[in-house]
Amino acid sequence: MSESNCPEVSGDISGIRDGNSTAIRHFVKENTPWMMAVAFRILRDHSLVEDVVQTAFGKILDGLAGFEGRSKIKTWMHRIVINETLMVIRKRSRLNEDSLDELLPIFDKNKCRIEEPWDTIDTPELLMEKSQTAAKVMEKINLLPDQYRIILILRDIEEFTTTEVAEQLNLSESNVKVRLHRARAALKKLLEPLMRRHVL
Repeated sequence: MSESNCPEVSGDISGIRDGNSTAIRHFVKENTPWMMAVAFRILRDHSLVEDVVQTAFGKILDGLAGFEGRSKIKTWMHRIVINETLMVIRKRSRLNEDSLDELLPIFDKNKCRIEEPWDTIDTPELLMEKSQTAAKVMEKINLLPDQYRIILILRDIEEFTTTEVAEQLNLSESNVKVRLHRARAALKKLLEPLMRRHVL
C-alpha cells in the first residue's frame, strides 16, 4: 500500500515504549479498525481476522522498542499485518481454486470481444478511489476465486511488487503475472456495469 493510502497511525509511541498501559490501550483501540480491514480484504473470515490482528499487535508492541524508523511506522505496521495474514493463507491446505473462465470476456472466432457497445468512463483503479464505488468494487473482487483474488489485492490494492507476491505465496513470478492478468480481465468484465454508458 502506498504512503497516501496507508492509514495514519494513532497513539503515543513513546508512552507505549515506556510500557504505559493507558497509551497501549489507546494505541490498540485507535489502530484496530484499519488493521482488521486490511486483514479482512484478504481472509474474508472475521474469526481469522481477529486472530491475525491480535498476533500482529503482539509483534508490533514487541518490535516498537527496536523500531529504527527506516520507514514510517504506519508502513511498518501494515507490512506486519499483511505478513501475518499471508501466514494464515500459507497454512491452509490449498486456496480456493475454482475456475475463472466464466468471469472472463468472451471472444468470437476472429478474436474480437463480444460485448455491448460502450465508452469507458472510469478504470477499475479510478473506481477504487471513489468512496461511493469502492465498496461495490470490493464486492466484485470478492467474486474472484482465491488464487486470483488474493494476488489482485496484493498487487493492485496493497501495492506489493510482483516479486514480493511471488515470494509470499511461493509462486513463480510468471505465474503471478498470468494470474494477475486474468484477474484484472475478469474484474474489468464484472465492473462494466459501473464503467459503461451505452451508445445509443
